[in-house]
Amino acid sequence: MQTASNDKKVLLRISNLKQWFPLKKRGLFVKANDGITLDIYEGETFGLVGESGCGKSTLGRTLLQLYRQTDGRTMYYGRTLDEIAPKYVEKTLRTLEKRRTQWKAFVQHRDAMKKEYDAMPDGEAKYKKCNDVTKAEKDANDALLDMANLIGGFVAVKDIQKPTAVFLKEYSLSRKRLALSRKLAQAQLDLDDAEFAAKKGKKNVSEGKLQKLRAHVQAIKKQIEAVDGEIAAVRKELDALREPYKNDAEFMKYEALRDEGIDLARLTYNEIRLLRRDLQLIFQDPYSSLNPRMTVGNIIGEGLLAHGFFKRNDERMQEYIIKTMEDAGLASYFLHRFPHQFSGGQRQRIGIARSLAVQPKFVVCDEAVSALDVSIQSQIINLLKDLKEQQNLTYMFITHDLSVVKYISDRIGVMYLGSMVELAPAQELFDHPAHPYTEALMAAIPTTDIDTDKELRILEGDIPSPVNPPSGCKFHTRCAYCTEICKHAVPEWREIAPDHFVACHHMLESKE
Repeated sequence: MQTASNDKKVLLRISNLKQWFPLKKRGLFVKANDGITLDIYEGETFGLVGESGCGKSTLGRTLLQLYRQTDGRTMYYGRTLDEIAPKYVEKTLRTLEKRRTQWKAFVQHRDAMKKEYDAMPDGEAKYKKCNDVTKAEKDANDALLDMANLIGGFVAVKDIQKPTAVFLKEYSLSRKRLALSRKLAQAQLDLDDAEFAAKKGKKNVSEGKLQKLRAHVQAIKKQIEAVDGEIAAVRKELDALREPYKNDAEFMKYEALRDEGIDLARLTYNEIRLLRRDLQLIFQDPYSSLNPRMTVGNIIGEGLLAHGFFKRNDERMQEYIIKTMEDAGLASYFLHRFPHQFSGGQRQRIGIARSLAVQPKFVVCDEAVSALDVSIQSQIINLLKDLKEQQNLTYMFITHDLSVVKYISDRIGVMYLGSMVELAPAQELFDHPAHPYTEALMAAIPTTDIDTDKELRILEGDIPSPVNPPSGCKFHTRCAYCTEICKHAVPEWREIAPDHFVACHHMLESKE
């Protein structure tokens, strides 16, 4: 698990994520997410707010790779590279020499272009050259990160063949371990079935069969232990190869880029399927998200069968489903009912039970309460909070309602037109909003407090088109504090207080 500077464990690290959807007209894109960078910590509820159409739901689904991202990195630390052994690792390792040559060529090309750019007079030609320099810079950084994330400082050594061979050996062992892990899961499932049947007194399960199944499980476990030992030995070999470079500044600079996370954007379809149980989604609409032809038991059990928790017609699965239903506040006698027989709040509980049944680590709650009555919203939010504590879940809670997100979130990110404009701990954001857009959203929150002198103010104007967003600060067309710089320069994303980030040329002063 990656550790942030504040000692919290990072579960997802998103870097410069872009999600652009092409239009029929060639060369045009809907820029739904446009360069988002943030960390999501293990065990937190990360709230995401903004007006409809700002890209919140797209970001959530892109993190789950339901939409394959256009650009950027999404590093997941809920599992290790050894557990998944993705094909991109082997592909990168087998082409290291070629990739390193291309990287050096990129760097030289970039440096030459920069000199040419600096010598040019201001004008359209210089603007085009600036774009070329930016692209060359990105290509060089991407090529470097692809390699350094896997092999660290070895990217800088002269002879790369020996460490490459050792890394490939480690990858081969990881693939072997993955195959054994799948074999063990199936063997354990067979054993559990047989033991359950024996307890029920079924005559077709003899003690001899049970002993044979137990021996099979133990044999696979020993094979996995042996492979783990081989992997540990290979890692010691890599440590020995690193030893001569521990005082080499350039080696250590690239060694700092080594990353044990899994790059979700580079996984194949089948590899993503292995992680589907870890990364789940609770849908906004509790009506259309449930299959009307399936019973509650079938809806919740579908994921359990797909991820190998149980075999079809396993009696234990019904017991597990009933417990999951009860955890979500559903009565056990609902098991054989259909979705049309439930209220909106009950349907959302079914959706929650379906997502949490497979024991995920990260859950995107996509406007999970916006379609419900206010009286039901609080019940569902309290349920989500309770389940989070019980199961050590991490949430991304997407909503346009700031009053709701304040109650459930540890940190809140504010999005506008595909970009993050402010990010802070929940109470800090409400006490000291620094971006004019955040201020405008808070001013639009209705209140029943007659003692406050707060006047309800609705943010005027429409969100510009994400196909052709405004230059400079995207909010400048609706901002009350807009000046000339806002129209031309993109504001820098910077930390103005501990864990409080904002991108604005005219940050609001604290009201204290």
